[in-house]
Amino acid sequence: MLTRGAIAAVAEILARKHTSTPPPVFGPNVTINGGNSFAALPVLLFVGGLFLVILFIYLSYASKKRRRMGFIQMARQLNLNYSEEDPFGLLGYPFELFHKGDGRGVENVLHGDWQEVNVVAFDYWYYEESTDAKGGTSRSYYRFDCVLLPIAADCPRLTIDRENMLSRLADALSFHDIQFESETFNRAFKVNCEAPKFANDLIDARMMEWLQATGSGHAYEALGNRVLVAGPKIDPEAFTELLGVARGFVQHVPKVVSSLYPG
Repeated sequence: MLTRGAIAAVAEILARKHTSTPPPVFGPNVTINGGNSFAALPVLLFVGGLFLVILFIYLSYASKKRRRMGFIQMARQLNLNYSEEDPFGLLGYPFELFHKGDGRGVENVLHGDWQEVNVVAFDYWYYEESTDAKGGTSRSYYRFDCVLLPIAADCPRLTIDRENMLSRLADALSFHDIQFESETFNRAFKVNCEAPKFANDLIDARMMEWLQATGSGHAYEALGNRVLVAGPKIDPEAFTELLGVARGFVQHVPKVVSSLYPG
């Protein structure tokens, strides 16, 4: 039989077992686990932003280097000279394309004789700067690849480009471009020239056919004894095609142009 002392001891143990432990009380100076994450948030945002900036700079540098190496390889294949910067002062030429935007530049220049034609091919870009309602500024960039080559004539300014919605609107407002006998050509291209007769002499039926078949993806500007051919930015490996288009344009200039407009 259990003694009184044993019974009292068992009763005390049972009482302790069924008594719930009170929850902890957090005073004003006690920090719950994880509370410091809010204090670290600005640091994390700064580090993340810095990482993105460094990543962007690196990717931009790697892209430019890869493009530069592509041009160097093409220069070797085509037996042309390469210059990372513009050695000719091309932006000094009075072509309309070189006066667009608020800033512009030339880089990755290939130059020399290619298939018996002296060519200068290059990357060209310009940007337009805008200001928002809060006074902040932003830039919109436009990038092209171009070829400059000689033409055996003294040309008044002539531009040939694809028709688009803006040019059709200008036509509707009576700012008409030069019209030709081919309605198909008129719907596809807009032609402007300081001397309309020169445009008609240069753009004969053979030239129209070539432009519609081969040259529709580019813009052309003739001035003095030079022609500028411009198209969208392409990979360096595709420059052979662009050079071919530029050479094809000059080859399709009617022979009579040289005699009527001697350079």
